[in-house]
Amino acid sequence: MTELISNFIGGQWQSGRGAGTALIDPVLGTELVRVDATGLDLAAGFAFAREQGGAALRALCYRERAAMLAAAVKVLQANRDAYYEIATANSGTVKNDSAVDIDGGIFTLGTYAKLGETLGELNFMRDGEAARLGKDPLFQSQHVLVPTRGVALFINAFNFPSWGLWEKAAPALLSGVPVIVKPATATAWLTQRMVKDVVDAGIFPPGALSVVCGSSAGLMDALQTFDVVSFTGSAETAAVIRSHPAVAQRFVRVNIEADSVNSALLLPDAVPGSEAFDLLVKEVAREMTVKSGQKCTAIRRIFVPEAFYGAAAEAIAARLAKTTVGNPRNESVRMGALVNQAQLASVREGLDYLKQQAETLHDGATHALVDADSTVACCVGPTLLGVRNADGADRVHDTEVFGPVATLLPYRDPAHALALVRRGQGSLVASLYGSDPQTLAATALQLADSHGRVHVISPDVAQLHTGHGNVMPQSLHGGPGRAGGGEELGGLRALGFYHRRSAVQASTVVLAALSA
Repeated sequence: MTELISNFIGGQWQSGRGAGTALIDPVLGTELVRVDATGLDLAAGFAFAREQGGAALRALCYRERAAMLAAAVKVLQANRDAYYEIATANSGTVKNDSAVDIDGGIFTLGTYAKLGETLGELNFMRDGEAARLGKDPLFQSQHVLVPTRGVALFINAFNFPSWGLWEKAAPALLSGVPVIVKPATATAWLTQRMVKDVVDAGIFPPGALSVVCGSSAGLMDALQTFDVVSFTGSAETAAVIRSHPAVAQRFVRVNIEADSVNSALLLPDAVPGSEAFDLLVKEVAREMTVKSGQKCTAIRRIFVPEAFYGAAAEAIAARLAKTTVGNPRNESVRMGALVNQAQLASVREGLDYLKQQAETLHDGATHALVDADSTVACCVGPTLLGVRNADGADRVHDTEVFGPVATLLPYRDPAHALALVRRGQGSLVASLYGSDPQTLAATALQLADSHGRVHVISPDVAQLHTGHGNVMPQSLHGGPGRAGGGEELGGLRALGFYHRRSAVQASTVVLAALSA
């Protein structure tokens, strides 16, 4: 039997009492390790994190906690090779795709280490300036942000076992809030290994960082009033979390990142053959194929002027045709596998559903697998669909196929384009392509209300932009509406979720003593 990897909770490594769930290589079909959380005393583990880990973290200032993040970065960097091996085996990703997750997570952690340095020796933050409460200026109100006296429970998705951990844990730990992470079972190995390396290095106080692999049963039950929960995953699971008594009755603070049918919008000035047009083609192909399209920020809908539909279809299809698909261990392969057989079945089912209203502009089935058995490997080629009647095809606006799939749609005029984009009912990101600064700026503001991020790509930033789907720690990650209504990252803004805001009403002398 393969290794049963342990959970770390209550300040100690603990194995589940069951046989565990096997994690499978999605290309070779072989069993890698097993995970299990059966029989863990979750209530005791949460209490330990809340009381021991939380107290120890809050006793430190931001700068001291930032130093811990920096130390964790060094540990993770020293073990990068092992993480890449796990990602290849468990997620089926090529090296460049593994880097998005692994190096992206480490970079985010390092960014918050640097941000924490700027907060200095305090263990609370002022929120704005003091405000006079009466005619005499002696008595004023100062809003402050103090760390919540609870735990942060992270329930993460399968596609980013590294970045999904550290983009949440970095601001939480910097805030002084202990972390319990529940990675998605399918790819929990990488998360567990990273936590183990950091725990074994003795960087954080006992109870500050915990990991539970396997079933999530009982985790929400262990939450108390001042805890927080951050979830990334499906809208269906998000609804279950929001209706759980911990949230509905104990008022646990919750952050949700759910489904998102993200858009790329080509403006009318970006005619075929222009640099802006070529930038759209390049970015769409990249977003469809990076991590085999398994990104919550990936482009799902591509909007172009009606007159450009044929040219865009031809150019994107031609670029996709060059993508080699198969075993990520083969250096000629540029796109690896979906994470497991369940995800492969989901993508195929979603494609069949969309194809009832869409034509196929590039068929992923034309890609022969490289160094992989098609009867075993969870590989699928990139598929570009097209819908000429963008108003009548409701499925492409409502359905996210979580794989290398996107749909091309034409629009009549800018107002029509904006209306079509908004049919996504709120998304994590939209990207714009054009050359006129005024039009790009105006369109970005028009889309800002329904998107957590608007990524504007013009020829002057062709070599500088960070990518439609890349989530940078300096910018907000999240989105309104069906995207979940959550907010993560955004620099120091991320710390707000882990702090409680209170107004201290006192004399100016007392207020000055707050930071003495």
